[in-house]
Amino acid sequence: MEAGRCASVARVLVISLTFFFSLSAVARSETKNEPNMTILINGRVLTATLADNSSARALADLLKEKPLTLELEDYGNFEKVGPLPKSLPTNDEPLDTDSGDLILYQGRYFVMYYDRNSWTFTRLGWLKGITKEELKRLLGTGTVTATLSLPGQP
Repeated sequence: MEAGRCASVARVLVISLTFFFSLSAVARSETKNEPNMTILINGRVLTATLADNSSARALADLLKEKPLTLELEDYGNFEKVGPLPKSLPTNDEPLDTDSGDLILYQGRYFVMYYDRNSWTFTRLGWLKGITKEELKRLLGTGTVTATLSLPGQP
């Protein structure tokens, strides 16, 4: 009888641990997709999700100090680019960008894509809840001011 009881306890333990780790994985995946940066452009607040790499973490650390206002200039009719106040670590890889992608170029430039491109970049994140057409219209032509901040910052 004792061996049967141990086997039952072991089964309950295995089932409980499996359930616990399944819930933990779901919570982690949901947290990853939550917006964790905002970008203010022309009075509209855009939400962004940062990538899971050292570059995006370094950007978030920079934003913990204070929101960052950048002047982004149009380049190539597919992106807005502006210098960061300091270099960030790179995690370059060949990427096909699309509208809403946020990229670190050469460790020193913040880039917001409103159209497609292919090159070796570091992904910082991506915008949520805005179409290509809306983003293009919001960014307009020429230079645009963008303020990057963490949620809850003024």
